[in-house]
Amino acid sequence: MAAIQGTHEKALQINLDQSIYGTVAEIGAGQEVARWFFRVGGAAGTIAKALSAYDMTFSDAIYGECERYVSKERLVKMLEKEYVLLERRLQEARGEETKFFAFADTVVARSYSQKSPGHGWLGIRFQSEPMEQPSQIIVHVRLWGEEAVQDQETIGTFGVNFIHSALYHFEDSDQLVGSLIDNLSTDRVEVDMIEFSGPAFQKVDNRLMSLKLVEGGLTSAAMFTADGSVIQPSDHLYKKAILVERGSFRPVTKVSMDMLEATRAQFVQEPSVNSDEIVTIFEMTLSNLSAGDKIDYGDFLERVDMLSELGVTVMISNFLEYHRLAAYFFRHTKKMIAVAMGVPTLQKIFEEQYYEDLEGGILESMGRMFKNDLKLYVYPLLDRESGAVISAGNLRVVPHLRHLYQYLYENQLILGLRDYDEKCLPIFSREVLERIQTGDDQWEYEVPEEVISLIKERRLLGYASRKAA
Repeated sequence: MAAIQGTHEKALQINLDQSIYGTVAEIGAGQEVARWFFRVGGAAGTIAKALSAYDMTFSDAIYGECERYVSKERLVKMLEKEYVLLERRLQEARGEETKFFAFADTVVARSYSQKSPGHGWLGIRFQSEPMEQPSQIIVHVRLWGEEAVQDQETIGTFGVNFIHSALYHFEDSDQLVGSLIDNLSTDRVEVDMIEFSGPAFQKVDNRLMSLKLVEGGLTSAAMFTADGSVIQPSDHLYKKAILVERGSFRPVTKVSMDMLEATRAQFVQEPSVNSDEIVTIFEMTLSNLSAGDKIDYGDFLERVDMLSELGVTVMISNFLEYHRLAAYFFRHTKKMIAVAMGVPTLQKIFEEQYYEDLEGGILESMGRMFKNDLKLYVYPLLDRESGAVISAGNLRVVPHLRHLYQYLYENQLILGLRDYDEKCLPIFSREVLERIQTGDDQWEYEVPEEVISLIKERRLLGYASRKAA
């Protein structure tokens, strides 16, 4: 494994590379990235123009008006403007031997007036070969410095990493992502969205790159829509009520959809919930995706392809405990949160072994989870041995936790789902998967109609037809 280059070394390598030439444009939080290239020397060989716009009127005059200045919309306008100007002015003179690039960022750091943590958008539009159509990478970062100067230093280092990775590692997306936080720590910066586009990234799947952000520890959660578009979580969840269902979805079954629909039917009856404001999310944790210590990326993409057919937003997280999931959502919205789950998951929540790392144990976990407006909506379980239906209302927990459970249930923080489809209760995902793989056509009655043809045509999840079996 190669040693990590220092920020000084990276900036100097870029400056001394006569094959690249570009623009650095920055809004807010100082001229932190450009400063590195001027500090190490030789910037005249790399930087055609360095621009910093602090005043909103000047910024609007250069890039056009924008509803929010720290936004993807503003960043894209900056990249488009600067790259077009660069090509227009220099294409004839040096276009045949030069790879052009335009880097831009728009950032707000913690300050006297900005008490909340900083964040920003960074992007680069670049040529991987002279005369080629440009490719593009856009990221969103959250800054966790205690003071403005820490955030400024972080943006400077991160920006150099970002430019260096794009220019020198575009053929290896894993290395590109992994080197973004060289010489930094996740205590200082979080990368919660990354988006690749253009000819250099034709084989890159942005959904897979979202997974790798979480897997690599660059963020705790990443999201993308049904059409595969990556989204920035705080933008997507801001002022929204949230309905989330966790699962492995291998495969997604009629139980998964019935649980979602039954939860939504009860959730919209809450006085504070507007049906038009609900964001529905299917969440998979890294543990849901792991087979042993490894994640099968092909299997992951098969699962999200099935979920995409159902038109839902997908979230990948490393939140094993539900109180951590709750804290993440509380960070982004003050609206109500509904967590849909089955009885087996609720039973696990009341197993104290999962909270040994918390000083207050299970009580601390419950306090964190329910401290804001969150409720658990519980789907019943069919006990095959007795034929009984176990629900939130008749679930038994260990004796010394019964009073805790009863308190949460009686205060309607744990709710049993009412309008579920009893015909779905005998469906268990592991058995459905086995039938898919052994050619038992019964599985076609156990998964949503939208995904049947997809499984057959693409032979997902080890599908075997009856004839082949």
